[in-house]
Amino acid sequence: MVNFDIIRTGRAVLHVTDLEKSKAFYDALGFILTEEDEDTLYFRGLEEHNHHSLVLKKRPVAAVEAISFKVRYEQDLDKLEELFLKQGAKVKWMEKGTQKAVGRALRVQDISGLPVEYYAQMDGAERLLQRYDLYKGAKVQRIDHFNCAVPDVQKAYDFYTKELGFACSEYTVDDQGQNWASWLHRKPNVHDLALMNGVGPRVHHIGFWLKDPMALIDGCDVLASLGYSGNIERGPGRHGLSNAFFLYLRDPDGHRIELYFGDYLTSDPDFKPIKWDLNDPMRQTFWGHKAPDSWFDEASEVLDIETGEKIAIKEPKLAKKKPQFVI
Repeated sequence: MVNFDIIRTGRAVLHVTDLEKSKAFYDALGFILTEEDEDTLYFRGLEEHNHHSLVLKKRPVAAVEAISFKVRYEQDLDKLEELFLKQGAKVKWMEKGTQKAVGRALRVQDISGLPVEYYAQMDGAERLLQRYDLYKGAKVQRIDHFNCAVPDVQKAYDFYTKELGFACSEYTVDDQGQNWASWLHRKPNVHDLALMNGVGPRVHHIGFWLKDPMALIDGCDVLASLGYSGNIERGPGRHGLSNAFFLYLRDPDGHRIELYFGDYLTSDPDFKPIKWDLNDPMRQTFWGHKAPDSWFDEASEVLDIETGEKIAIKEPKLAKKKPQFVI
Protein backbone atom coordinates (compact mmCIF):
# COMPACT_ATOMS: atom_id res chain seq x y z
CA MET A 1 0.00 0.00 0.00
CA VAL A 2 1.51 3.33 -1.05
CA ASN A 3 1.73 6.14 1.51
CA PHE A 4 1.42 9.06 -0.91
CA ASP A 5 -1.30 10.25 -3.26
CA ILE A 6 -0.61 10.94 -6.93
CA ILE A 7 -3.78 12.67 -8.16
CA ARG A 8 -3.52 13.07 -11.92
CA THR A 9 -1.56 14.11 -14.98
CA GLY A 10 -0.32 17.64 -14.30
CA ARG A 11 1.74 19.33 -16.98
CA ALA A 12 4.29 18.79 -19.74
CA VAL A 13 7.48 20.78 -20.32
CA LEU A 14 8.63 20.75 -23.94
CA HIS A 15 11.58 22.29 -25.74
CA VAL A 16 10.76 23.91 -29.07
CA THR A 17 12.98 25.65 -31.59
CA ASP A 18 10.76 28.49 -32.79
CA LEU A 19 8.58 30.09 -30.13
CA GLU A 20 6.49 32.17 -32.52
CA LYS A 21 5.62 29.20 -34.72
CA SER A 22 4.68 27.19 -31.65
CA LYS A 23 2.62 30.03 -30.24
CA ALA A 24 0.63 30.34 -33.47
CA PHE A 25 -0.01 26.58 -33.65
CA TYR A 26 -1.21 26.13 -30.07
CA ASP A 27 -3.29 29.29 -30.29
CA ALA A 28 -4.98 27.86 -33.39
CA LEU A 29 -5.83 24.72 -31.41
CA GLY A 30 -7.65 26.79 -28.83
CA PHE A 31 -5.23 26.76 -25.89
CA ILE A 32 -5.24 29.73 -23.51
CA LEU A 33 -1.94 31.59 -23.18
CA THR A 34 -1.61 32.36 -19.46
CA GLU A 35 1.76 34.07 -19.59
CA GLU A 36 4.84 34.42 -21.77
CA ASP A 37 8.33 35.84 -21.79
CA GLU A 38 11.03 35.95 -24.44
CA ASP A 39 11.93 32.29 -23.94
CA THR A 40 8.82 30.55 -22.59
CA LEU A 41 5.10 30.10 -23.24
CA TYR A 42 2.64 28.89 -20.57
CA PHE A 43 -0.61 27.43 -21.89
CA ARG A 44 -3.69 25.99 -20.21
CA GLY A 45 -7.08 24.64 -21.22
CA LEU A 46 -10.39 26.45 -20.79
CA GLU A 47 -11.46 24.25 -17.88
CA GLU A 48 -8.19 24.43 -15.96
CA HIS A 49 -7.94 26.54 -12.81
CA ASN A 50 -4.15 26.27 -12.49
CA HIS A 51 -1.59 28.51 -14.18
CA HIS A 52 -0.67 26.07 -16.95
CA SER A 53 -0.58 22.48 -18.15
CA LEU A 54 1.83 22.97 -21.05
CA VAL A 55 5.17 24.79 -20.99
CA LEU A 56 7.08 25.51 -24.20
CA LYS A 57 10.70 26.59 -23.80
CA LYS A 58 12.77 27.97 -26.66
CA ARG A 59 15.86 25.80 -27.07
CA PRO A 60 18.17 24.81 -29.96
CA VAL A 61 16.87 21.23 -30.07
CA ALA A 62 13.31 19.94 -29.58
CA ALA A 63 12.87 17.46 -26.71
CA VAL A 64 10.78 16.63 -23.65
CA GLU A 65 12.19 18.14 -20.47
CA ALA A 66 9.60 16.57 -18.15
CA ILE A 67 6.17 15.01 -17.87
CA SER A 68 4.51 15.82 -14.56
CA PHE A 69 1.99 14.46 -12.09
CA LYS A 70 0.22 16.44 -9.38
CA VAL A 71 0.26 15.00 -5.85
CA ARG A 72 -2.15 15.82 -3.03
CA TYR A 73 0.19 16.97 -0.27
CA GLU A 74 3.60 18.62 -0.05
CA GLN A 75 4.86 15.77 2.14
CA ASP A 76 4.04 13.31 -0.64
CA LEU A 77 7.08 14.67 -2.47
CA ASP A 78 9.42 13.65 0.36
CA LYS A 79 7.87 10.19 0.48
CA LEU A 80 8.34 9.83 -3.27
CA GLU A 81 11.99 10.89 -2.99
CA GLU A 82 12.53 8.19 -0.36
CA LEU A 83 11.01 5.57 -2.64
CA PHE A 84 13.01 6.56 -5.69
CA LEU A 85 16.28 6.74 -3.76
CA LYS A 86 15.67 3.21 -2.48
CA GLN A 87 15.20 2.16 -6.09
CA GLY A 88 18.50 3.77 -7.03
CA ALA A 89 16.86 6.29 -9.33
CA LYS A 90 18.32 9.68 -10.16
CA VAL A 91 16.43 12.48 -8.35
CA LYS A 92 16.58 16.28 -8.48
CA TRP A 93 14.75 18.89 -6.41
CA MET A 94 13.34 21.93 -8.18
CA GLU A 95 12.97 24.36 -5.31
CA LYS A 96 10.09 26.80 -5.08
CA GLY A 97 10.82 29.90 -7.11
CA THR A 98 12.98 28.15 -9.68
CA GLN A 99 9.97 27.39 -11.91
CA LYS A 100 7.25 29.84 -12.86
CA ALA A 101 4.02 29.33 -10.86
CA VAL A 102 5.06 25.91 -9.49
CA GLY A 103 5.98 25.14 -5.90
CA ARG A 104 8.69 22.75 -4.81
CA ALA A 105 8.90 19.84 -7.26
CA LEU A 106 10.72 16.53 -7.40
CA ARG A 107 12.12 15.31 -10.70
CA VAL A 108 13.19 11.72 -11.22
CA GLN A 109 14.54 9.58 -14.02
CA ASP A 110 11.99 6.81 -13.79
CA ILE A 111 12.56 3.09 -14.20
CA SER A 112 12.42 3.44 -18.01
CA GLY A 113 14.53 6.60 -18.15
CA LEU A 114 11.63 9.02 -18.56
CA PRO A 115 12.03 12.44 -16.89
CA VAL A 116 9.06 12.57 -14.51
CA GLU A 117 8.19 15.47 -12.21
CA TYR A 118 5.93 15.49 -9.15
CA TYR A 119 4.53 18.68 -7.63
CA ALA A 120 1.82 19.61 -5.13
CA GLN A 121 1.27 23.33 -5.65
CA MET A 122 0.72 25.55 -8.66
CA ASP A 123 -0.56 29.12 -8.79
CA GLY A 124 -4.18 29.55 -9.79
CA ALA A 125 -5.61 31.10 -12.92
CA GLU A 126 -9.10 32.12 -14.00
CA ARG A 127 -11.22 29.13 -14.96
CA LEU A 128 -12.71 29.94 -18.36
CA LEU A 129 -15.11 27.02 -18.78
CA GLN A 130 -18.12 29.30 -19.30
CA ARG A 131 -16.28 32.03 -21.21
CA TYR A 132 -17.74 30.76 -24.47
CA ASP A 133 -16.70 33.98 -26.16
CA LEU A 134 -13.11 32.72 -25.86
CA TYR A 135 -13.77 29.29 -27.36
CA LYS A 136 -11.91 28.75 -30.63
CA GLY A 137 -10.17 26.02 -32.59
CA ALA A 138 -10.64 22.66 -30.87
CA LYS A 139 -11.62 24.42 -27.61
CA VAL A 140 -9.06 22.48 -25.54
CA GLN A 141 -10.38 21.88 -22.02
CA ARG A 142 -7.61 20.22 -19.97
CA ILE A 143 -4.59 17.95 -20.03
CA ASP A 144 -5.52 14.27 -19.81
CA HIS A 145 -2.63 11.82 -20.23
CA PHE A 146 0.84 10.91 -21.44
CA ASN A 147 1.65 8.04 -23.78
CA CYS A 148 5.25 6.82 -23.68
CA ALA A 149 7.33 4.29 -25.59
CA VAL A 150 9.48 2.22 -23.22
CA PRO A 151 11.85 -0.69 -23.85
CA ASP A 152 10.33 -2.95 -21.17
CA VAL A 153 6.59 -2.48 -20.66
CA GLN A 154 6.22 -5.19 -18.01
CA LYS A 155 9.03 -3.73 -15.89
CA ALA A 156 7.50 -0.25 -16.05
CA TYR A 157 3.99 -1.63 -15.46
CA ASP A 158 5.11 -3.45 -12.32
CA PHE A 159 6.74 -0.32 -10.89
CA TYR A 160 3.86 2.05 -11.60
CA THR A 161 1.20 -0.33 -10.29
CA LYS A 162 3.01 -1.89 -7.31
CA GLU A 163 5.14 1.03 -6.14
CA LEU A 164 3.26 4.14 -7.27
CA GLY A 165 -0.35 2.97 -6.92
CA PHE A 166 -1.52 3.28 -10.52
CA ALA A 167 -4.37 1.02 -11.65
CA CYS A 168 -4.69 -0.66 -15.05
CA SER A 169 -7.79 0.00 -17.16
CA GLU A 170 -6.83 -1.77 -20.40
CA TYR A 171 -3.86 -3.68 -21.74
CA THR A 172 -2.63 -5.33 -24.92
CA VAL A 173 -0.83 -8.66 -25.24
CA ASP A 174 1.13 -10.03 -28.17
CA ASP A 175 0.71 -13.52 -29.62
CA GLN A 176 2.91 -14.89 -26.81
CA GLY A 177 0.70 -13.35 -24.13
CA GLN A 178 3.31 -10.77 -23.16
CA ASN A 179 2.46 -7.25 -21.99
CA TRP A 180 2.77 -5.11 -25.13
CA ALA A 181 1.07 -1.98 -23.81
CA SER A 182 -0.80 -0.88 -20.68
CA TRP A 183 -3.11 2.02 -19.87
CA LEU A 184 -2.69 3.15 -16.25
CA HIS A 185 -4.62 5.71 -14.26
CA ARG A 186 -4.83 7.63 -11.00
CA LYS A 187 -7.80 9.84 -11.84
CA PRO A 188 -11.02 7.91 -12.57
CA ASN A 189 -10.85 7.63 -16.35
CA VAL A 190 -8.93 5.34 -18.68
CA HIS A 191 -5.41 6.69 -18.25
CA ASP A 192 -2.96 9.19 -16.96
CA LEU A 193 -0.06 7.21 -18.40
CA ALA A 194 0.09 4.70 -21.25
CA LEU A 195 3.16 2.50 -21.69
CA MET A 196 3.85 1.07 -25.15
CA ASN A 197 6.50 -1.37 -26.34
CA GLY A 198 8.94 0.59 -28.47
CA VAL A 199 12.29 2.27 -28.88
CA GLY A 200 12.64 4.39 -25.79
CA PRO A 201 12.40 6.08 -23.49
CA ARG A 202 10.45 8.52 -25.64
CA VAL A 203 7.19 10.43 -25.26
CA HIS A 204 4.79 9.34 -27.99
CA HIS A 205 2.11 11.95 -27.30
CA ILE A 206 0.43 14.23 -24.80
CA GLY A 207 -3.34 13.93 -24.67
CA PHE A 208 -5.69 16.87 -24.11
CA TRP A 209 -9.40 16.55 -23.34
CA LEU A 210 -12.05 18.21 -25.52
CA LYS A 211 -15.63 19.05 -24.68
CA ASP A 212 -17.32 16.94 -27.41
CA PRO A 213 -16.64 15.14 -30.73
CA MET A 214 -17.54 18.23 -32.77
CA ALA A 215 -14.58 19.99 -31.22
CA LEU A 216 -12.38 17.54 -33.15
CA ILE A 217 -14.07 18.53 -36.40
CA ASP A 218 -13.90 22.23 -35.58
CA GLY A 219 -10.22 21.83 -34.77
CA CYS A 220 -9.54 20.18 -38.13
CA ASP A 221 -11.46 22.90 -39.97
CA VAL A 222 -9.60 25.71 -38.22
CA LEU A 223 -6.20 24.08 -38.70
CA ALA A 224 -6.85 23.50 -42.39
CA SER A 225 -8.07 27.06 -42.91
CA LEU A 226 -4.84 28.37 -41.36
CA GLY A 227 -2.59 26.15 -43.45
CA TYR A 228 -1.93 23.43 -40.86
CA SER A 229 -3.57 20.51 -42.66
CA GLY A 230 -0.14 18.88 -43.01
CA ASN A 231 0.11 18.79 -39.21
CA ILE A 232 -2.87 16.42 -38.97
CA GLU A 233 -1.28 12.98 -38.70
CA ARG A 234 -4.12 10.59 -37.89
CA GLY A 235 -7.88 10.76 -37.43
CA PRO A 236 -10.43 11.82 -36.54
CA GLY A 237 -11.50 8.39 -35.39
CA ARG A 238 -12.59 6.31 -32.42
CA HIS A 239 -10.23 4.07 -30.48
CA GLY A 240 -11.25 0.55 -29.58
CA LEU A 241 -8.96 0.87 -26.59
CA SER A 242 -10.54 3.52 -24.32
CA ASN A 243 -13.55 3.99 -26.66
CA ALA A 244 -12.47 7.62 -27.06
CA PHE A 245 -12.61 9.88 -30.11
CA PHE A 246 -9.15 10.99 -31.19
CA LEU A 247 -7.16 13.26 -33.46
CA TYR A 248 -3.36 13.16 -33.62
CA LEU A 249 -1.42 16.28 -34.58
CA ARG A 250 2.26 17.18 -34.91
CA ASP A 251 3.33 20.58 -33.69
CA PRO A 252 5.96 22.61 -35.61
CA ASP A 253 8.78 20.65 -33.90
CA GLY A 254 7.15 17.25 -34.35
CA HIS A 255 5.86 16.83 -30.79
CA ARG A 256 2.69 14.77 -31.04
CA ILE A 257 -0.54 16.07 -29.48
CA GLU A 258 -3.68 13.98 -29.15
CA LEU A 259 -7.05 15.67 -28.93
CA TYR A 260 -9.21 13.25 -26.96
CA PHE A 261 -12.80 12.83 -25.82
CA GLY A 262 -15.27 10.18 -24.70
CA ASP A 263 -13.65 7.50 -22.57
CA TYR A 264 -15.32 6.06 -19.47
CA LEU A 265 -15.37 5.86 -15.66
CA THR A 266 -12.84 3.58 -13.94
CA SER A 267 -13.35 4.49 -10.26
CA ASP A 268 -15.06 1.30 -9.07
CA PRO A 269 -12.65 -0.82 -7.00
CA ASP A 270 -13.90 -3.99 -8.67
CA PHE A 271 -13.31 -2.68 -12.21
CA LYS A 272 -11.52 -5.38 -14.18
CA PRO A 273 -8.92 -4.37 -16.80
CA ILE A 274 -9.91 -4.99 -20.42
CA LYS A 275 -7.60 -7.24 -22.43
CA TRP A 276 -6.88 -6.71 -26.13
CA ASP A 277 -4.94 -8.79 -28.62
CA LEU A 278 -2.27 -6.88 -30.53
CA ASN A 279 -3.69 -7.97 -33.87
CA ASP A 280 -7.31 -7.15 -33.10
CA PRO A 281 -8.24 -4.77 -35.97
CA MET A 282 -10.60 -2.81 -33.69
CA ARG A 283 -8.04 -2.20 -30.93
CA GLN A 284 -6.30 0.91 -32.26
CA THR A 285 -9.13 2.22 -34.39
CA PHE A 286 -12.61 0.92 -33.75
CA TRP A 287 -13.62 1.85 -37.29
CA GLY A 288 -10.77 -0.18 -38.77
CA HIS A 289 -8.51 2.27 -40.60
CA LYS A 290 -4.78 1.88 -40.07
CA ALA A 291 -2.37 4.35 -38.50
CA PRO A 292 0.42 5.83 -40.68
CA ASP A 293 4.00 4.58 -40.33
CA SER A 294 5.02 7.81 -38.58
CA TRP A 295 2.62 7.02 -35.73
CA PHE A 296 4.54 3.80 -35.01
CA ASP A 297 8.08 5.01 -35.70
CA GLU A 298 8.32 8.60 -34.44
CA ALA A 299 8.22 10.09 -30.94
CA SER A 300 9.86 12.85 -28.91
CA GLU A 301 13.18 12.16 -27.24
CA VAL A 302 13.60 12.97 -23.55
CA LEU A 303 16.23 14.69 -21.42
CA ASP A 304 18.43 13.70 -18.50
CA ILE A 305 17.15 15.58 -15.43
CA GLU A 306 20.71 16.50 -14.37
CA THR A 307 22.70 17.12 -17.53
CA GLY A 308 19.90 18.28 -19.82
CA GLU A 309 21.28 16.01 -22.54
CA LYS A 310 19.13 13.55 -24.46
CA ILE A 311 18.76 10.13 -22.90
CA ALA A 312 20.14 7.32 -25.05
CA ILE A 313 17.32 5.27 -26.52
CA LYS A 314 17.21 1.47 -26.47
CA GLU A 315 15.58 -1.18 -28.57
CA PRO A 316 12.49 -2.73 -26.96
CA LYS A 317 12.60 -6.03 -25.11
CA LEU A 318 9.79 -7.42 -27.27
CA ALA A 319 10.22 -7.59 -31.02
CA LYS A 320 9.09 -4.49 -32.87
CA LYS A 321 6.20 -5.16 -35.21
CA LYS A 322 3.06 -3.50 -36.40
CA PRO A 323 -0.33 -5.07 -35.75
CA GLN A 324 -1.23 -7.45 -38.55
CA PHE A 325 -4.97 -6.69 -38.60
CA VAL A 326 -6.00 -10.26 -39.32
CA ILE A 327 -9.78 -10.36 -39.83
